[in-house]
Amino acid sequence: MSQAVKSLLNESTTVVLSPGYEGANIGTIIGFKHVNYLVEKAVIAHFRRSGLPVGRLYEEHGLGFDIVDIDSRLQTALVVDDEASVEVTPVTKDDATELSFKVAITVERDGAPKKAVASKVKAVLRRDENDVRMLRRLPVPEGLERFVTARIGGAEPGAAVPAVTEKLISGACAETDAVLERLLAGQNAYGWKFRIPYPFVHFFERLQMSGYLRLMEEAKHRFVDARGISIRALLEEKNWIPAVTHSRVTLLDEALLEEDLYVVYTVDNVFKNLLYTSRLDTYVVRDGHLVQTSTGTITHAYGVVENGKEGRLVTFDERVLNAFAFGDGRNQS
Repeated sequence: MSQAVKSLLNESTTVVLSPGYEGANIGTIIGFKHVNYLVEKAVIAHFRRSGLPVGRLYEEHGLGFDIVDIDSRLQTALVVDDEASVEVTPVTKDDATELSFKVAITVERDGAPKKAVASKVKAVLRRDENDVRMLRRLPVPEGLERFVTARIGGAEPGAAVPAVTEKLISGACAETDAVLERLLAGQNAYGWKFRIPYPFVHFFERLQMSGYLRLMEEAKHRFVDARGISIRALLEEKNWIPAVTHSRVTLLDEALLEEDLYVVYTVDNVFKNLLYTSRLDTYVVRDGHLVQTSTGTITHAYGVVENGKEGRLVTFDERVLNAFAFGDGRNQS
C-alpha cells in the first residue's frame, strides 16, 4: 500500500472553510445544501492533503471520485461569515469496498468553539472506460483497488411502466405523466419529471451528489407551495423560516445526462408538531421498467430568528398540519 493511501485511510485532516454566499437564501443563515457542500469539499481536501488529489485520480488513472452516501445532522446554524473548522476522520473498515469518513464542522460562538454539523460520508472511485477521453491511464494506486467500481449502485429493474412520452428538453420539467401518476397514486407526495441538464452532472455523464441535494431542496419548496403554505407565504405572514436538522441521500444507481428523472417527495411523519420527516426518491425508465437511482430523507422544522441571530423552533399550527395531511392525527409521534 502506498504512503498516500495509508494517509487517506488512517490520518485525520482539518481544513478551514467558509460557506458559499449562494447558500444564504434567508438572512445570513446557510441552508442544508451548502452545509453538505462544505462536507464534500472537506473530503476532497482530505484526498488532496493525503497526496491523492481527485482531479489527478481522474486525469491520470481514469477514476472519478463520487460521494454515494452523505448523512448530516445539523446542530447549530452556519452563517455566511463563518470560518468553519472541518475535520475529516477516516473510518473505512478493512473489508469495505467504499471509502468512509466522519466529518465534524465546528464554528465559533460567543468566543468558544461549538460543534455545528456531524456527517458520515461514503465514496467510491468510478472507473471511466471511455478510451477516447482517457488517452493516458496509469495503474490504480496500490491499496485503492477495492474502492474502484465499474458502475455506481446497480439497482434491479422495478415495475413495468407505460411507454415514456417524448423526452423533455434539457432542464425542463413536467408535472403530468402516466409514470408519475403511478408513482404518486395513494401517496402523501409531490413529484415531477425533470430532464437532467449538464450543470447537475460530472465526469461527462452522471448526476452527482450535489445535483441530488439541489433536487431535495427544490422538492420541499414544491411540496409546500402545492399545499398552500409556500416558503414565501409563511415568511411574509409569520416570519417562519424553514430549517433542516437532518438530511441523507444515498445513490442506488447512475442517472445520466439528458435522461428524464422522476422526482418524488413524500411526507412521512410529524413529531410533536415541531418536526416532520420526508423522503426523496428518484427514478428513471429503462427498457420499460422503473429503476430507482437514489433515496433520501430529510427532517424539517420551522423557526424564527430574534435579535438578529437568536433562533428558536415554533410549533406547527393547524394550517400547516393540514397541509402535511396530518391534521387528523395520523402518523404523528
